[in-house]
Amino acid sequence: MNFARTISEATPLLLQGLQVTVLISVISIAIGTLIGFFTCLLGLSKNIILKAIAGIYIWIIRGTPMLVQAFIVYFGFPQLIQISIDPDFTLSAFSAGMITLSLNAGAYLAEIFRGGISAVDIGQTEAARSLGLSSSRTMLKVVLPQAIKIAIPSMVNQFIITIKDTSILSVISLADIMNRARVYVGSTYQFFSTYTLVALYYLVIISVLMVISKYVEKKLKYEGKDNS
Repeated sequence: MNFARTISEATPLLLQGLQVTVLISVISIAIGTLIGFFTCLLGLSKNIILKAIAGIYIWIIRGTPMLVQAFIVYFGFPQLIQISIDPDFTLSAFSAGMITLSLNAGAYLAEIFRGGISAVDIGQTEAARSLGLSSSRTMLKVVLPQAIKIAIPSMVNQFIITIKDTSILSVISLADIMNRARVYVGSTYQFFSTYTLVALYYLVIISVLMVISKYVEKKLKYEGKDNS
C-alpha cells in the first residue's frame, strides 16, 4: 500500500474520470431541476390525468433503486426499441447515465418544490388574487420566489446526493471517477489508497458545493431582512 505511488500513477486517470463525473452531474442536475419543476406543476394541477402522471412518475422513481433504473435505461430500453422500432439502436453509457440521474433527481426535486410551494402562506396567494393577478402570475410573481428560497437547502442536499449517485453508474461502464479507479485497482491492487483518493476528490467537490450553498442561504436571509 503506497499512497505516493497511487497519487502519482492514478491521478491522471482519476482526473479523466472526474471530468466525466462533474459533467454528467451538472447536466443531470440542470435537466432534473426542469423535470422536477414541471412535475411539481403537474402535481399541483387540477387536471386529474396530469396529476396522476406526476404521481405515478414520482412513485416509480422513489420506489425503485437507482441501480435498477440504470439497468432498465441502459439495457432494457435499447432492447425494447431494437425489437419494436430500430434493430441498430444503441445508447451510450453517458446518455443512459444522464437520463437515469435526471429522472431520479427530477422526482425528488418535484417533491422539494411542492414542499416549498406549500410552505408559502396561503394568505399571500389570496391577497395577490384579490389584487387582480391571474393564478399563473400569482404563482410566478408571488409564490415561486418565496418557495425557491424555502427549498434551496433541500435542493442543494439533492444536488449533493445526485453527485454522489454518479458512482453507481460505473456499473454500466460510465467512465466516471469510480470506473477509472476500478481500472487502476485492477492492475495494481492498490485498493485502500486508490479508493481513499477517490473519497478525497468527492469530499472536495461536495465541500465546495456546501460552502456555496451556505453563502447563498446567508445572502437570501440578509435580503429577506432588508426587504422586511
